[in-house]
Amino acid sequence: MSKVIATLIEMGFSKARAEQAVATTGTNDVQIAMDWILSNDEEPIIEPTAQASDLNLSEVPERDTTENQAATEDIAESTSPQVAKSIKCEDCGKLFSSQTDVEVHATKTGHEIFSESAEEKKPLTEEEKKEQLARIEAKLKQRRLEREAKEKMEEKEREMNRIKSGKEILEAKKRYEDQETKKLLEQRKREKEETRLAKEKVKAQIEQDKIARKLKFGGMPPVEKVESIPSTTAVTQRSSQPQNYSEVKLQIRLTNGSTLTHTFGAKEPLSTVRLFVQINRTDDPGPFTLMTSFPRHVFGPEDFDKPLDFLGLAPSAVLIVSKA
Repeated sequence: MSKVIATLIEMGFSKARAEQAVATTGTNDVQIAMDWILSNDEEPIIEPTAQASDLNLSEVPERDTTENQAATEDIAESTSPQVAKSIKCEDCGKLFSSQTDVEVHATKTGHEIFSESAEEKKPLTEEEKKEQLARIEAKLKQRRLEREAKEKMEEKEREMNRIKSGKEILEAKKRYEDQETKKLLEQRKREKEETRLAKEKVKAQIEQDKIARKLKFGGMPPVEKVESIPSTTAVTQRSSQPQNYSEVKLQIRLTNGSTLTHTFGAKEPLSTVRLFVQINRTDDPGPFTLMTSFPRHVFGPEDFDKPLDFLGLAPSAVLIVSKA
């Protein structure tokens, strides 16, 4: 189907009329084809009828030329059937020149009763052509407006879906961040609790060591009696010892020559320093030990729970990382 025929059908003309207009005018111009339809739409499709020459006039007696001609005309008039020049809708009385127009009318109106008519459908006047063209243009404009409104509605729906999808993504991202924050807080809480327990363990070990030294060198009572000493006495003994440093600044040399510097609490255990090295080291990963050079001392697992000031690292020291 050519573009011209498709355009004419979209304008409301029947397919048969559009094809006839294009075939007759031999043009690809929609305006020329439409002008031909508007000018010839009323012309009926005349079917061939019997001609007077087909009649058997051999039986008519010979007469003079005038009488024979008159007789021939009379016979042709009496024997030729009435020619159907249009199709009439019995429901509304409209005339149509083709079966295609009848089918279109029946589809639009639902009318069902049609009959052949000898009445010829009059061609459209210029005013009627203009009116019909105006109706077609109005119909096309209405379709265009409806299509634009539909496209705007679809675009609005797509935009709303995009906004909704964006909100859902943001909400999901926020939920994920909240969950990660909650996990991080719980992890820090556990680490603090583990550090607190480690400190308490170290403190308890220190107190036991003090009591053991006093029992060994100071002539203190036996251990059973020391354990029965009220807690207030132990607190008094601990508080009597001066706390010289609250922080320890460590310079940690890695195996690749780079250095990490950080300040720790004086009472933090050596295991905290090891954890810091594991997280921030830039050299080759793997098991390692911590040691001092002057005096040379390699810290073992038994030193992990001891505080830094107890290990003699306060107020500052240099630790060397070596492969285990």
